[in-house]
Amino acid sequence: MQILGIIPARYASTRFPAKALVDIGGKSMIQRVYEQSSKATQLNQVIVATDDERIYDHVESFGGKAIMTSSVHQSGTDRCYEALTKTEGKFDYVINIQGDEPFISPEPINNLAEELDGSIELATLVKIIDSEDILFNVNVPKAVLNKRREVLYFSRQTIPYLRGVETGNWLEKHTYYKHIGIYAYRVDVLAEITKLEVSSLEKAEALEQLRWLENGYSIKAVVTSDDSHGVDTPDDLERVTRRFLS
Repeated sequence: MQILGIIPARYASTRFPAKALVDIGGKSMIQRVYEQSSKATQLNQVIVATDDERIYDHVESFGGKAIMTSSVHQSGTDRCYEALTKTEGKFDYVINIQGDEPFISPEPINNLAEELDGSIELATLVKIIDSEDILFNVNVPKAVLNKRREVLYFSRQTIPYLRGVETGNWLEKHTYYKHIGIYAYRVDVLAEITKLEVSSLEKAEALEQLRWLENGYSIKAVVTSDDSHGVDTPDDLERVTRRFLS
């Protein structure tokens, strides 16, 4: 399989403008994401897809590869598709790597890529939940899987609801999964899902991936032991910097 890793990177982040260029221990966030992603041996190429010349120039300055994309895209998925159409070479899959995880490990990227066999339409990562704080946090999307490790549903709520069981015992009675927002798209499916209208389930939960499920696409879940450490705010930046660089 020929697999292209794409890191979508916007400049005008609502909660943390210019976070792609923020300095983290002498390197920008986007440089750290790029360098970590490039260590994933299952990727044939890694590029940054951006809508801002400052990010583009910066990526090129440290030896990375960047593609300029439109500023009107509503999601990283849409930006990935435009970047794919502008990248030379033929690829079977695209992996969308979050541009705000400066300390991402290459291992979960490899784990996701190793599952891609041509029959899988879409794939993503999940992690077993071992904390009630995560289990009942509506800001953390959860995934419900079938026996084939395909996603049945994503929700911000804690599902399934365990009837007749005290909530403090739910983790003992059922395996719950946290969704880790890295996606793999087969290239023909990527072209199709970018043409889909926003769906009712997507609007309800504010989760883009529900649009794909609602339209009948299959999403393979790959279980990882690595957690996500995204940076959405300056407070997040302080937290992850303390964790990884102190």
